[in-house]
Amino acid sequence: MIRKTRKIRKLRGSRTVGGGSSKKRRGAGHRGGRGNAGLQKSKWTWVVKYDPDHFGKYGFKRPQGSILKFNPVNIDYLDEKSEELVEQGLAQKKDKAIEIDVTDLGYNKVLGKGKVTKPLIIKSPKFSSLAIQKIEKAGGEIINL
Repeated sequence: MIRKTRKIRKLRGSRTVGGGSSKKRRGAGHRGGRGNAGLQKSKWTWVVKYDPDHFGKYGFKRPQGSILKFNPVNIDYLDEKSEELVEQGLAQKKDKAIEIDVTDLGYNKVLGKGKVTKPLIIKSPKFSSLAIQKIEKAGGEIINL
């Protein structure tokens, strides 16, 4: 027969709530210790049944050296600083264009935020699609390293 209400509701008014003598269900001894005590001895069957991943290592961590970390720069920054970079010797003037190698500046990706007002030749390992459009629209070119 299916029970509509939980059995505990019948037992709520009684002193021991179905635990027999009042001495029997006292304290941590009834639980077998406090917290996770005994998980390798007295509670081992519980661990095996309900918590099989409790011990040992699992999973995989990629070596940090194999993860490529992006250090991006926006084209508006390159456009603004291009004249200063030529003066500092970090960029070269070729005809009307300015050639910038972003790896010399410590970046490895060019993003497309901002406007390009002059032709730039930019060397970088990676470019966003918007950056490519804006650079080529301004009369510049991109060179993938």
